[in-house]
Amino acid sequence: MKDILKQLDIAGENKGTSTGTEWLPGSGDLLQIKSPVDGSPIATVQQTDDKNYEAVMAKAAEAFASWRLWPAPKRGEVVRQVGEALRNHKEALGKLVSYEMGKSLQEGYGEVQEMIDICDFAVGLSRQLYGLTIHSERAGHRMYEQWHPLGTVGIISAFNFPVAVWSWNAMLAWVCGDVCIWKPSEKTPLSAVACQHIISKVFQKNQVPEGVCSLVTGARALGEKLAADHRIPLLSATGSTRMGKAVAATVGARLGKTLLELGGNNAIIITPEADLNIAIIGAVFGAVGTAGQRCTTTRRLIIHASVYETVKNKLAAAYAQLRIGNPLDEHNHVGPLIDKAAVQQYLSAIEKCKTEGGNFVVEGGVLEGAGYESGCYVKPCIAEAQPHYEIVQQETFAPILYLLKYNTLEEAIAIQNGVPQGLSSSIMTLNLREAETFLSAAGSDCGIANVNIGTSGAEIGGAFGGEKETGGGRESGSDAWRNYMRRQTNTINYSTALPLAQGIKFELGE
Repeated sequence: MKDILKQLDIAGENKGTSTGTEWLPGSGDLLQIKSPVDGSPIATVQQTDDKNYEAVMAKAAEAFASWRLWPAPKRGEVVRQVGEALRNHKEALGKLVSYEMGKSLQEGYGEVQEMIDICDFAVGLSRQLYGLTIHSERAGHRMYEQWHPLGTVGIISAFNFPVAVWSWNAMLAWVCGDVCIWKPSEKTPLSAVACQHIISKVFQKNQVPEGVCSLVTGARALGEKLAADHRIPLLSATGSTRMGKAVAATVGARLGKTLLELGGNNAIIITPEADLNIAIIGAVFGAVGTAGQRCTTTRRLIIHASVYETVKNKLAAAYAQLRIGNPLDEHNHVGPLIDKAAVQQYLSAIEKCKTEGGNFVVEGGVLEGAGYESGCYVKPCIAEAQPHYEIVQQETFAPILYLLKYNTLEEAIAIQNGVPQGLSSSIMTLNLREAETFLSAAGSDCGIANVNIGTSGAEIGGAFGGEKETGGGRESGSDAWRNYMRRQTNTINYSTALPLAQGIKFELGE
């Protein structure tokens, strides 16, 4: 890892505040970052103090005044070069993500690939920030809509995707003419510091104003400061539902905008007409990938009674083949949880499930011994449960899969929708009627609904996000760019008169 850190300009001690190419010395406390892979210290990062926070905010406002005037295709060209820089650093950055967060090496590479993909998407978008032409009811008038940059965008990202979700926001915000202030998770700030180093070189080469890409480092209090800051018109936050509710209340109190990506309690419905080979692979990868620490992790399997025992047995056999260990070893399927607090939450959820009556088909537990010294490795487990169990209604960020039985499709959809969260969902079936019912207005109530693929693995071309306690936000593809801009309606009178709308008469005497 020393060579990887060197390639990414990560030192033993790192400043955690940057306005782009400049790193600000400060007096903030140090974060000691340890890898969940082996428990070893990686490096320290200095947290952002009040003085540096104000310096970042001032520089961002200054940068916005000029950045918004750059033609959007020119901003897109800068983002294209960012994509090229990420391609050049994909291997090193992917390994750092894997080591700092604990996800498998292939998933680390995949996360950096998502960053590259969103750069490509944003480059094309920079020439497609379209408005509408509207026919006026008044003769000699033209109406249209246009979109303008919003301002300073705050981005709070979570530990499970240390870099990708930030890029979904930043790349689109930049081509839209906004400036960004990023607060990464205090559990994974080194990946963010590495990204800042990579991007600063591109920005410097293109003479991008200092302050377009800023980084601040800290824990909950810093996130609360961003939420309360009226100078930030849009705050995009990824994390727990509890965090999202607090952010929404604070930003809403100042009538700001939020883009929230919160918890998921995702389910796959397996019908009698499913291709079980596909269903089992989709369910296992969805449940154990990233050690169950994705917002799109499969947490519930809703299985038809006629195939329930077959699916249960196949899952147990598949879980017996899982290799748990160092995620940098590409032969392993499952890495560690992020820290020991996450391990405790995992153990508490297992006990809660048993207390409520759950029966574990595949038992859980914490792994010990050689290779598991960090204390963060756990066994993916499977429990037979009931939809109404309190623990089933909650999101536990760990590899715990609940098996639920159904008899009719209507019952399955009701179980699928019968949780507070509404992010991702899937049905495994070769029956057209079942698939279309699931995708209809009477089907899944989630922001993402899939057929014959799992709940995870969203592509950047589609808008990503969910409903209910998932927060309602949409990031990445489709028309998510509109979150980062303000809409303006324009009317131009090129006639020789001043007719009023709705035929109103207003005459002044001589």
